[in-house]
Amino acid sequence: MNSKTFYDANGFALVREPVIPSALIRRAIDAQELLRSGGNDTGCEHAGAYGDPQRTDALIKIEQPQLASQAIRELISHPALGKWALAITGAEWVQPWWVQLLVKPSGNALASNVGWHQDRYYWSDWEDGSELFTAWVALTDVTADAGPMVFLQGSHKWGFLNQGDFFGQNLDELKAGINLPDGAAWDEVAGTLPPGGVSFHHCLTFHGSSANISGVPRRSFAIHMRTNRSRPVDDRRSGLATYIDNPEICPVFHR
Repeated sequence: MNSKTFYDANGFALVREPVIPSALIRRAIDAQELLRSGGNDTGCEHAGAYGDPQRTDALIKIEQPQLASQAIRELISHPALGKWALAITGAEWVQPWWVQLLVKPSGNALASNVGWHQDRYYWSDWEDGSELFTAWVALTDVTADAGPMVFLQGSHKWGFLNQGDFFGQNLDELKAGINLPDGAAWDEVAGTLPPGGVSFHHCLTFHGSSANISGVPRRSFAIHMRTNRSRPVDDRRSGLATYIDNPEICPVFHR
């Protein structure tokens, strides 16, 4: 089964081989720490953070970090990333439109779970029917005990359920509140990855993650992408579509 066939059938695909070179991974880790300390090397600030970026006991999420880092710009525009995204979607072109820097600390960290959710709930700036997906790039070894993303196989076929919560910490409680369509099964697949590996998931695929107990921080970038089969609501350049005309911030990969 090729990658597109698997993605179409399951709503996600795992590239368990390094897509991003190790030297760039190391630079991206340094960039994460630079941004967490309040610095930048582009003369621009990132687009905001969830919580205090310097905390070591809570999930760190920084929005649009490529605004503030040249290394992160290079990572999100790496040709191999675009090649995989094009192969999995079969699109004419794909474009990162929003990026999130993520650091999940190890141990009993505050609010470090990611609750079961569908990304589409948070992406109302895009027209209905837009083809949207995420490339999640691992910077560290995402083992089973590192709190990997867990995907519900085939859940992209359930439609938009308007249930779940990214910020929810009780995964069992969230699971109990999600009403599965008739005939659907709750089938979890853990997205374990090596440094430089990538997972791709559809905007309707339910996913979440639990605690990192690996002993080291789990570092990654969530690179939210679209294809040529997408359009911002009323074609506006605001909200999540603010930067789509700037190829330095939102590069376009063509087939």
